[in-house]
Amino acid sequence: MLRISTLALCFGLASPAVASEIWVTNEKDDTISVIDIDTLEVVRTIPTGERPRGITFNSDRSRVYICASDSNAVQVMDPETGEILHDLPSGADPEQFVLSPDDRYLWIANEDDAVTTVVDVETRKVVAQINVGIEPEGMAVSPDGKTVITTSETTNMAHWIDTETRSIRANTLVDARPRHAEFIKDGAELWVSAEIGGTISVFDTSNQSEITKIRFDIQGVHPDLIQPVGFELTPDQKTAFVALGPSNHVAVVNAETYEVEDYLLVGRRVWHMAFSPDHSQLFTTNGVSGDVTVIDVAARKAVKSIKVGRFPWGAATR
Repeated sequence: MLRISTLALCFGLASPAVASEIWVTNEKDDTISVIDIDTLEVVRTIPTGERPRGITFNSDRSRVYICASDSNAVQVMDPETGEILHDLPSGADPEQFVLSPDDRYLWIANEDDAVTTVVDVETRKVVAQINVGIEPEGMAVSPDGKTVITTSETTNMAHWIDTETRSIRANTLVDARPRHAEFIKDGAELWVSAEIGGTISVFDTSNQSEITKIRFDIQGVHPDLIQPVGFELTPDQKTAFVALGPSNHVAVVNAETYEVEDYLLVGRRVWHMAFSPDHSQLFTTNGVSGDVTVIDVAARKAVKSIKVGRFPWGAATR
């Protein structure tokens, strides 16, 4: 027994626990703020290219990709050291992107060029550029990796791209200024937020038909200020949290009935969000107030505000 206990202790000491983190891009500071989830404090500030926005990790969290929009590059960083390893040829003004399920291809929305650029992250080469609508921003990939969505802010469309042929197979109209898209329910539905339209359009992915529109109404807040942007769903796909921009609220939506169940007050100009690994907490980026609001998911209550850099925009979990 002593020998087994000693071995177990040795293995335990050899494998220290890794802290969980939320990585937040700060547009005006050209930095990333790294928040330790246990302490709810900023533990690192890492310099990036100009105007970082979209941010995502590969599946094993060994690489982080950053849209440095005004540097016209996607930067690849080692998250351990904070070193930028190299830039990828992203096209002009990359806004958001999505990594294919196999971690091989990065699909990038290029706002200034009205194209979606496809980059092979291993060869670091552009393998395709697909003409889409004016001012593309939102990106999503289906769970099976067969379909990528690009949303075009000025054209007010979601473009359905076949990843094998790298061509558009359908276009669907949404409300004004679509900003974010997600496949949910194992890819059965596509949700697209429309910032100026004030809605989320829900589509049946089997035929691209619209199922419904989710609308928002906050007592005491002018409708023009209710601008849905980023959203995240709980692991069971039953509840969606929707950032409502300058209304300074996050909506809680029943993803099965499409009804809004609650509104949570957060910081000013809420953009995007990321869950903690256990999904017990949700972290919102609040651009104008320069902070991150921590939401207790079970209680549906904001519990803390964490100061980060100027104009925080994107968020990702490590």
